[in-house]
Order: sequence, then structure tokens, then C-alpha cells
Amino acid sequence: MNHSNNPTKTAPRIASVPDSALGPAALVQAIAHRRGGTLLNLDRMLLRSPVFASGWNSFMGAIRTQLSLDPCLRELAICTVAVETNAPYEWSQHAPEFLAAGGSQAQLDALKGDKPSVNAQAFDATQRAVIALAQAMTRDVHVDDTIFGALQAVLPDAQQQVELVGVIASYNMVSRFLVALQVQMETDMPGTGT
Repeated sequence: MNHSNNPTKTAPRIASVPDSALGPAALVQAIAHRRGGTLLNLDRMLLRSPVFASGWNSFMGAIRTQLSLDPCLRELAICTVAVETNAPYEWSQHAPEFLAAGGSQAQLDALKGDKPSVNAQAFDATQRAVIALAQAMTRDVHVDDTIFGALQAVLPDAQQQVELVGVIASYNMVSRFLVALQVQMETDMPGTGT
């Protein structure tokens, strides 16, 4: 598995359309509002199906803004999924979010290294349990009782456990969408930005 998260220079599988041709207008505005005023290439791809884009925007908006789960743990889980699925777009969007939530560049570097789920120098016990859960869910789908028990020991709140599992599952969906459609990072497409 390639953990480099280097962007690929492959063309998107479905051609983009100009922002002026995206619609419906109210949905485009709602998505842009959630993004702070700008559409991402992910949004442009999703808007090929307005119904899908609407549901995605509502669902992912709730995951990003309404959970009780610590934002740093959320972003660590998302970055782990990005590494495990070799989804550079997901990494490019969430590594800065992890840093903003209190994570460190050394931790991001360690996440791409060998066996981050047991790296006690870079990650505390809770972070290691989050990484192990994200790896198990992403690699195997099945989660061993030992892995889930270790998580419960350091994150005893059942609501946060459910939210963490939901975040990992949701961002596996995101990475698979991005990778399958070869969604380009904003820096790879002229005239777009984050």
C-alpha cells in the first residue's frame, strides 16, 4: 500500500462543468456557505447529482460540526482513513484540520510511518486506539474485540464511540468516492482554489 499521499496527475473520470452551470442555485449556495464561501472540486463532482449532493452536504455538515467527539480525534481518524485508502485529496483537506484542532506535524508524519497505532512516542493511548480502530475498519471492516475494548477503555462515552465509528465509516465513503472518480485536488485544476 502506498502511504505517500502524493497527488496523482490523472484526469477526473467525469469532466467538470463551470461553476456557473452548477445547480440548483440554492443547493450550490448552501454547499458554498458550509465551505466558507467556496466550492471544492469534491462538491463540483457531487453536484453532478443534486439529490446526492444535498444529502451529502447535510450529512457531512453534521459530522463536521455537530458531534460531541473531540475534533482532534475526529481529524486523526479521518487522516488515518486517508492514509489507509491512499486518498491524497482527503489527506490534503484534513491534515490542516488536524493541525488546527491541536495535532502536530510530527504526528501527521508518524501517521504515514510504520505502525502508528503502537507509536507511543507520537500518540497518546487514546490516539493510538483511534488509529487502531480506523485501520481495522478500513482494512478489514471487522473490528476485533481487543481493538474495540482498547478504545472503550480510553474513550468510555458510548455516544463518542458511536460518533467515532460513524466518522470512520463516513470518511471511508468519502475516500472511495474521491479515489474512484479521481477527483483532482484544487491545486491540480486551473482556476479553482480552496
